Amino acid sequence: MEAEQVVEKILADARAEANKIKKQADDKETGEQDKLSQQLDEYKKQTQILARQAGEDKNSHILAAARMNIAKEYLAEKRTILDEVFEQARQQLLNLPDEEYQALIKKLLLEAVETGDEEVVVDTNEGRISEELIKEVNQQLGSDRKSSLKLSDQRQNLGAGFILTRGKIKTNVSIEVLLDQARKELEIQLAKELFEN
Repeated sequence: MEAEQVVEKILADARAEANKIKKQADDKETGEQDKLSQQLDEYKKQTQILARQAGEDKNSHILAAARMNIAKEYLAEKRTILDEVFEQARQQLLNLPDEEYQALIKKLLLEAVETGDEEVVVDTNEGRISEELIKEVNQQLGSDRKSSLKLSDQRQNLGAGFILTRGKIKTNVSIEVLLDQARKELEIQLAKELFEN
């Protein structure tokens, strides 16, 4: 499976999970809407009593506060759902089979390498990005780049992925950066799919 297919599969899985979560959110929203309708009915009853006692201004103030609280709860639920979708995508990337993970890393290395003499810094617990993998990437670098990438002795807490370093220049291609890019691409689409109504 090629790296592009792996990324597409991850994105497709994220979209499928988003659809599943959308259905759950819709079901939860229906229940919340009923609950909120009951609360609004109660607020309305209370407001009518207060309106008779305190007049129109007091009534408007209480209704506005109730609507504001309901809107805050609804927006908080939307954010929670989006966070869950991207956390699941993160877990899928972290749990890719070794072969698929290494193919993805090779593709990302070939795209990120500028000169070909950078050092590849990996996570402190990384075992899938090896000297052998770096050697394979060096063999695939084009003639416009050197073929002297090397695995750095330095390790960082990245989770997964890598950082390319050359002098003071660093290119971060960690899992978190990949997810940020994917989130930017998908967030608008997911928001439309999940929250159109």
